[in-house]
Amino acid sequence: MTVTSQDAIAVINAGSSSIKFSLFAQQGSELALVLRGQVEGIHTAPRFVAKSAAGETVASRAWAEGTQLGHDGALEHIVGFVRDGAQGLALKGVGHRVVHGGMRYAQPVRVDAKVLDDLEQFIALAPLHQPHNLAPIRLLHERRPDLPQVACFDTAFHRTQPELAQMFALPKALHDEGVRRYGFHGLSYEYIASVLPGLAPAAAQGRTVVLHLGNGASMCALAGGRSVASTMGFTAVDGLPMGTRCGALDPGVILYLMDQRGMDARAIERLIYSESGLLGVSGVSSDMRTLLASGEPRAALAVDLYVYRIARELGSLAAALGGLDAIVFTGGIGENSAAIRERVCRDAGWLGVALDAQANAGGGPSIVSAASKVAAWVLPTNEELMIARHTLQVLGTAQPAPH
Repeated sequence: MTVTSQDAIAVINAGSSSIKFSLFAQQGSELALVLRGQVEGIHTAPRFVAKSAAGETVASRAWAEGTQLGHDGALEHIVGFVRDGAQGLALKGVGHRVVHGGMRYAQPVRVDAKVLDDLEQFIALAPLHQPHNLAPIRLLHERRPDLPQVACFDTAFHRTQPELAQMFALPKALHDEGVRRYGFHGLSYEYIASVLPGLAPAAAQGRTVVLHLGNGASMCALAGGRSVASTMGFTAVDGLPMGTRCGALDPGVILYLMDQRGMDARAIERLIYSESGLLGVSGVSSDMRTLLASGEPRAALAVDLYVYRIARELGSLAAALGGLDAIVFTGGIGENSAAIRERVCRDAGWLGVALDAQANAGGGPSIVSAASKVAAWVLPTNEELMIARHTLQVLGTAQPAPH
């Protein structure tokens, strides 16, 4: 496939109640953001907004309260807007974030009917994400079969982990069937690994823990830019406490809830995915900004637990690496909350992290003093750009990562 300077790649990230999109134009060997936006509240009160690369709102629309736009209607609106507002660019392909690729897909792949059927089989491994990721792929496949689509997986980056790091202490037959630690947020970690060589060569070549802290939160140990361990496991509910997800949980708790509380699988699913984490502990909010501003003691407790679990996982990942050369904060909380970064770095003092409070308050990118034995960086992630790069590569025009 020949891609010209006027060609464009769309990126779609579909969730349960929203569809986010970005449009990138290829300019020589670079990808330039043209538009980004989303349709949110697609089942209740749909709202559409699109912004230019400079952040200016270029289009918006709101539907009446109670409108059931759904994924079909939201995608149709986005496709129509991109078609009409793409400033003369020719859409050559669409890249999609897909949470789970299972054991089968360790690289981005062009989607056909067989691949789509394969990915449907992984819904049981990511029931709250996979169906929504696949919905726009299937819709476009049916309505625009001529438009190339590429699936990019959040699990793929972690397939470099040693076999031991992927194992649970369960019968080997279950491991061979796919009951193993997959890890997630791989597109975010892959992007950070791609930009580290140009910013912090020592961190890129050494032992680095990346903290992707947002409504979904996880941590990943990188050795020479490759994933060797992560906090998320079989599903994206494992590891750190998150906005509404509980994180690591003794499986005996699940048995207790079933036997003593009479909860079925769906009730437990709602509990651990939607009613726990920061929201469940605080009883106030799943939003870290709200919790940090609150005077409610339970809000402070939720923040304390969040930071405590990060500290424990950081020690665990440093052990997996055999030492620590750098940490990197990314994601909505990691990039924007100086207070959380400060507490995490203070707790990591025993590992050799010496925070520069002024640099941290300013957002970095480096937030440690010259005396620090371990580097600490704040780097914005860009999963959409990573997906666009992969899409171009799969379609036959590779874009090298920046150095």
